[in-house]
Amino acid sequence: MSTLQRLARALLPRGARALGAQPGTAPLDWLNLGFEARAVNAYVRYNWKEGKWDEGVLSPDGTVTIHALSNALNYGQAVFEGLKALQLKDGSVALFNPAANLRRISNGCARLQMPAPNEALFYEGLERAVRENAGFIPPYGTGGALYVRPLLFGHGAQLGLGAAPEYCLMFAANPVGAYYKGGLQGVDAIVVEDFARAAPNGVGNVKVAGNYAPDVLPSKRAKGQGYSVCLYLDATTSTHVEEFSTSNFIGVTQDGTVVTPKSDSILPSCTREVVLQAARDLGLKAEHRPVSWEEVRTLKEAAACGTAVVLTPMKSITRGKEVVKFNGFDTVSRLYARITALQTGESADPHGYRHPVRLD
Repeated sequence: MSTLQRLARALLPRGARALGAQPGTAPLDWLNLGFEARAVNAYVRYNWKEGKWDEGVLSPDGTVTIHALSNALNYGQAVFEGLKALQLKDGSVALFNPAANLRRISNGCARLQMPAPNEALFYEGLERAVRENAGFIPPYGTGGALYVRPLLFGHGAQLGLGAAPEYCLMFAANPVGAYYKGGLQGVDAIVVEDFARAAPNGVGNVKVAGNYAPDVLPSKRAKGQGYSVCLYLDATTSTHVEEFSTSNFIGVTQDGTVVTPKSDSILPSCTREVVLQAARDLGLKAEHRPVSWEEVRTLKEAAACGTAVVLTPMKSITRGKEVVKFNGFDTVSRLYARITALQTGESADPHGYRHPVRLD
């Protein structure tokens, strides 16, 4: 740890530093965390200026001061990620599948012309965020995790569109609970007909911040109608499935094949690739290919997949006056059990998803 890093850590309240020893030592109700922002020990922040990243500092809260004419605020030059750190069955701590997040944030930075963190910096930031907030890692067996969100954005006075003078890379850590208590629960989805999530040749395939705000209105409207999530079709013909509001689409055909849509405007979910591999590990056929609405009508099961929930099974998907109902979620449950066992260290890790984090 450098002198600058030591000074930054010393600025944190003494009680907060003391909490960062072992998982589960923060004074929280671990079985009722939910998925919401909470005060934690520290945020990790790096700044890029004049061609290089600094050594990074720690902040006791997530407040950032930037110029009003920053690219992030005016032109949406921002990308983010989401992944989890968990206490494993043997008591150790590991990040789950961070390599996939590094690849995706690098792709997003290339698309928005921002300096991408290299592997060493990305992993350093993740590990620092986990170590500094170790007391907020939910204990093994509670179903919770420390959700880590890397965020990279352009800032500094910039009136015209172009490269930002500076870039900020932050790592926020937040304890979250088990999304489902007592087993998986199916939800009802609705197809959005009058809005498109992303257009061909746009930025739907990268995790840019601006992709999500347009879904606030359709999601609010859907929830008002009693639906839990929105499903978007392709913007050109409305004949093929793209993805849910914040999750990729997973389907199970009548012969047990696990399918997920392929399109240049779909965000490549890190969880999606884990789901497909889990299906193969279970001896199931897995396909990444276009999925038409016509095929959705014939599916045995359907689900949304993402970091927060892993898999959310669908009870039904409504499109206009048509309601497609699904006959349970046996296959989805098997996939969910397989993936959560990988995340918590209850099974071997043949594909190297778990990245150990030392807390000392």
